[in-house]
Amino acid sequence: MSAWELPPTIGGAQPDLVATTDGRLLLSWIESGNPGTHTLKLATFDGKAWSAPQEIAHGDNWFVNWADTPHVTATGDGALWAHWLRQSAQAAYAYDVVLSRSADGGSTWSTPIKVNDDGTPTEHGFVSLWPQSENSIGVAWLDGRNTAGGGHGEHDAHAGTMSLRAAIFGPGLERSGESELDPRTCDCCQTDAATTARGPLLVYRDRDGNEIRDIVTTRFDDGAWTLPRKVHDDRWKMPACPVNGPAVAAQGTQAWVAWYTAAGDTPRLRLARSQNAGDDFLPPVEVDSGAQVQGRAGVAVADDAVWVSWSREDGDGQTLWLARYDSTLGKQLQRIQVAKLQGRGRATGFAQLAVRPEGAYLVWTDVVDGKPALHGARVLAKTR
Repeated sequence: MSAWELPPTIGGAQPDLVATTDGRLLLSWIESGNPGTHTLKLATFDGKAWSAPQEIAHGDNWFVNWADTPHVTATGDGALWAHWLRQSAQAAYAYDVVLSRSADGGSTWSTPIKVNDDGTPTEHGFVSLWPQSENSIGVAWLDGRNTAGGGHGEHDAHAGTMSLRAAIFGPGLERSGESELDPRTCDCCQTDAATTARGPLLVYRDRDGNEIRDIVTTRFDDGAWTLPRKVHDDRWKMPACPVNGPAVAAQGTQAWVAWYTAAGDTPRLRLARSQNAGDDFLPPVEVDSGAQVQGRAGVAVADDAVWVSWSREDGDGQTLWLARYDSTLGKQLQRIQVAKLQGRGRATGFAQLAVRPEGAYLVWTDVVDGKPALHGARVLAKTR
């Protein structure tokens, strides 16, 4: 393992790290200034060096949060796409998802458009982006329009429920195929998506009428979304949102999902494999368990190996961990503590994981003397 030098940032936080089909890594982050202004930036790593940081957008009416963060992606036509969150009203959790596209490698960006067009002063976020075609992307988000202005539905017994919606956006940011995928989901857990040979696979934390909050998947197959299916029947009964969403990676018809659960009052990080693009999953591997397990999972696949990252926290502070399994999850090939953080709790946010053929790359936020800063590490695949 070695430190991975990142582009220069000023108080960078809320990172996103994405591997493109041509082998590049896209890193985005937010720099927050005074009074309350924010800038979303992007840099690209080609395996040897970083590009100069570029500005995607800036503003003073953004919603900036430790868990609900911007994302970037690329499509086959060379375009880059980015989303961020913009406050829509005075209420603490009234914000919209906005989307922008760059056709020139990030030098200039289109005027952002709203992904959600319902016009309600409610929460919209926890977004996933994926390439839908050569020149279009899919966007999924948690949508609060049915909460009727009640903010977080689970903090108001009379409010409605958070739903999951998705739509496709073309090169002119034109919208198509918007639909509601699930009318009742966990309010503030991240969603994630990966492309399988049978279409995009979306994972998220569900919420049933008995407050069971397990991980489910749905796939965009032959022009429609499949009915949600559980990854595993954890039966975790949780009266509030754990703010701890799943992560997914895919290769052909295989898919792997990593997630946090505390079913049975024992925190666990689990990893499960599907051989049929998410139709069903084999019994999970327990990556880690115990009171120190914080979750915040990441997962990625390369060269027939699956990497999973997660966080732990105990009396000595937070630590960031990484493990590598063979593709069947039958054997753990590596396990390493990547970093010991100075920050604690929510301030450090969610580490980001991406892989290239040579190994895994991680980016995370630490907090030193009250100030956030981005850090990176590179872990080479261990050969035996």
